[in-house]
Amino acid sequence: MNTMSVKSNFEEILTKPADSGFRLDIMRAYSKDDIRNVLFHTLERYKDLLPASNTAKIFLKPNLNSNMNALTGNTTDLRIVGAVIEFLMENGYKNLTMGEGTNSGFYRNGISVISRLGIDKLGEHYGIKVVDLNYSEKVEVTFENGIKSGVAKECLDTDFFINLPKLKTHFEVGMSVCLKNMIGCLVGQESKKKTHKSLAKNILNINKKIKPHLHIVDGLISMEGLGPTRGTPLCTGLIIVGIDPYLIDLTCARIAKFNYRKVKTLKAAEDEGILTNKYHEFVKSLDLSAITRKFKEPKANALVSFIHSPKRQRYFLAIRNTPFFNYLCSTKLFGHFLFLSGLRQDNFIKEDMVFHGFTFDKTLCKGRCTKCRDYCPTGLRLPETIENQDNGCVECLYCFLVCPTKAIGFKGKLGFAAEQLRQYDEITRMIV
Repeated sequence: MNTMSVKSNFEEILTKPADSGFRLDIMRAYSKDDIRNVLFHTLERYKDLLPASNTAKIFLKPNLNSNMNALTGNTTDLRIVGAVIEFLMENGYKNLTMGEGTNSGFYRNGISVISRLGIDKLGEHYGIKVVDLNYSEKVEVTFENGIKSGVAKECLDTDFFINLPKLKTHFEVGMSVCLKNMIGCLVGQESKKKTHKSLAKNILNINKKIKPHLHIVDGLISMEGLGPTRGTPLCTGLIIVGIDPYLIDLTCARIAKFNYRKVKTLKAAEDEGILTNKYHEFVKSLDLSAITRKFKEPKANALVSFIHSPKRQRYFLAIRNTPFFNYLCSTKLFGHFLFLSGLRQDNFIKEDMVFHGFTFDKTLCKGRCTKCRDYCPTGLRLPETIENQDNGCVECLYCFLVCPTKAIGFKGKLGFAAEQLRQYDEITRMIV
């Protein structure tokens, strides 16, 4: 298991300006301040893309696939989201909206992922609008075989779109980065269900309909293995910025030492003639030796592999989309069976967290450790103010999860977060 302490100062791994044929920047950072500094430094080079008017509508789309904390490798780190918002605001842009159409299972069960991850509180902190795209007005998008689905109007009715995906594996398509993140633009369960009849191609169809102007990949804590939810977090410390989602996804496949043709979205893009030799030659020319590492591939168990085989999946989908099967999935007992069997990645626990603050045991605190401060998205003065109820905490739990000595305690009821602690508490404290 790779362990790594928080480092100071950011590092530019690679910068490719527009005259190289592509625009791409890869940086390494670990602490909140370094993440902010490296993003401010890098985004200066992309200011030519920003709207001329400061009243322009800007839309930010993080990966909020589930209620899993960003430190598990599942969702976009709030430190990146906050730094991007601060950069935009300091450059005069105030008309900002952040949105995501979270996993339809959470939507179906009436669970607010946006609330559980503290996104709503982060929005309040910065004074920006936050929307759940599952409830948005639809704009039609055409899928394979003429099937009609619906993307959120906010994703198209904007002057500038920033995609903020997570770098992680995905058992159905291989990897989830820029291209796959756009599934969160679909409205509600019915729209998302239609993607699975031809998943990789339909992901491309969404990307043809909605074309973000800028992509900022969260590779701070990535995920390997059985992603997008049940994999293992890796402290990779990367931020990747660019304008071409196909190039970025191909680069990420190389960083993870994946055969790009096993990433189904990239294979589909190559088959369609989108991913050309120009892309391959450019990515092969990059010196990524300092950051490449073999990610464990997302290998599902025998039952899941059998059902998700292309030869059988259409039959499974026909059953899955029936009212009776949807009813079964909504029951606690059958839902638990689906989770234990691996057929369902997410555990839809309905008990919300009740947060009453943190406790702090000074006798356990290592005096020179600054992890709680380094991981706080809003830059609170920690641990000094950690017990202050009115300190502006967004309840993300990052400080609680990274404290190596458990000097920071939780007050209240963990609810759904208890299961995450059971699975990830030990490894999270080890890798950060």
